Amino acid sequence: MHGLINRSIQSFVGDTYGVAVWAEIATTAGLGFPAFEAMLTYEDPVTDAVLGAMSDRLSRPRDMVLEDLGTYFVSHPTCGPLRRLLRFGGETFVDFLHSLDDLQGRGRLAVPDLDLPRLELYDHTPQRFSLTCQSPHRGAGYVMAGILRAMADDYGTLVMLEHQGTRGDTEMIFIEVLDQAHGEGRKFTLAEGVN
Repeated sequence: MHGLINRSIQSFVGDTYGVAVWAEIATTAGLGFPAFEAMLTYEDPVTDAVLGAMSDRLSRPRDMVLEDLGTYFVSHPTCGPLRRLLRFGGETFVDFLHSLDDLQGRGRLAVPDLDLPRLELYDHTPQRFSLTCQSPHRGAGYVMAGILRAMADDYGTLVMLEHQGTRGDTEMIFIEVLDQAHGEGRKFTLAEGVN
């Protein structure tokens, strides 16, 4: 797993629960070092051990922890660059959904060796969609569900989301857009530092 993702997991724990909790998780996971380096690559079992230790320490199922991680990626002030990358997907939440097919490529423009899940959106009606999330990393769909919930809030859109399970390395998320003008979304402008 890319160190940038591992470092993001560490930041999520530190920002949300405190650095002492991160230290406990690192010890329980047997890392042998206090912090991930963002530009290194780590074996997948290292990340799995961290996620297992997080789930145990926080007394929450792994899937819920992963969804919270996805929400953090959009909503926490330290994750502004990722939010900006996602908001470039369109003026409305539905526009954003249609831009997800290109997210893997946009991520590689920013970090060439970053292996993001392959996303594919299916339109069932103008308000109902399915999103497939293909990744060798189990639970990537739950992270994506958290991102989708946070982005809906960011756009001021009321949605219903349901993770519909895993088949092989593909996870499916059902999305129903109930009201695109449900609330006032967060401000967003193209100029960095303005929003």
